[in-house]
Amino acid sequence: MAEIISGKIVSAQVKERVAKETEELKKRGVTPGLAVIIVGDDSASQVYVRNKEKACDEVGFYSEKYALPASTTQEELNALVKELNGKKDINGILCQLPLPSHLDDKEVINLIDPIKDVDAFHPENVGAIMIGDYHFLPCTPAGVMELIHSTGVSVEGKKAVVIGRSNIVGKPMAMLLLHENATVEITHSRTQNLADVTKTADILVAAIGKAKFVTADMVKEGAVVIDVGMNRDENGKLCGDVDYDGVFDKCGYITPVPGGVGPMTIAMLMQNTLTAAKIQNGID
Repeated sequence: MAEIISGKIVSAQVKERVAKETEELKKRGVTPGLAVIIVGDDSASQVYVRNKEKACDEVGFYSEKYALPASTTQEELNALVKELNGKKDINGILCQLPLPSHLDDKEVINLIDPIKDVDAFHPENVGAIMIGDYHFLPCTPAGVMELIHSTGVSVEGKKAVVIGRSNIVGKPMAMLLLHENATVEITHSRTQNLADVTKTADILVAAIGKAKFVTADMVKEGAVVIDVGMNRDENGKLCGDVDYDGVFDKCGYITPVPGGVGPMTIAMLMQNTLTAAKIQNGID
């Protein structure tokens, strides 16, 4: 029977750590500031943005929200990013994705000053992660690593399999596991005999966006199973990429959905914003 890895507990620990450091920064006249841009009225994005605002309040950050209409032009969005790049009291800039279809998210990401890119999506930051010399880590993969560390399981020497190759989760996830000396295999929709690969994993990270895709026959006995997915099942109930009930008795550790990886993403955004504030103010 598995032990549940609670993202609620681990994220609270991260935010508590960030809040303590923020208190110390404020004594030195520095308040970390985060600007969040949201374009249009995507309901899921609005929930995420509200949660980010709430987290900023919890850890003592200054925050600004820019809610732009869906009709916003590329020029208008670009101009806002450039303005925020120049604001001294804003240390982190986050543009909530997805953007409306007429807007180019790559153009926006490339415009964000890399030292304010707290999502770590800018090509400069992506390259830094590749070579292992980075300021920021993408929030979701960084959160996954915190969850794995919370189990006490050492990553070094383990076989890790990542299902999914997105730029936001799959690829950086593989790099972070590699940096901690795991032997890493990335799988995806074209991988042949997928179950034969996944059941060799001591650490299995599922990030593909398919409800209950990972079943017990795909999981090694005693494995650490991290479920990044956020889907709806046939009854409209929130679920992950892993068949939680089916896998539970086989693995050693597992994250629930909801309450697993989700809370970690926002907690690590707070950590990144704190790091950005320290760097921009010359504080070690």
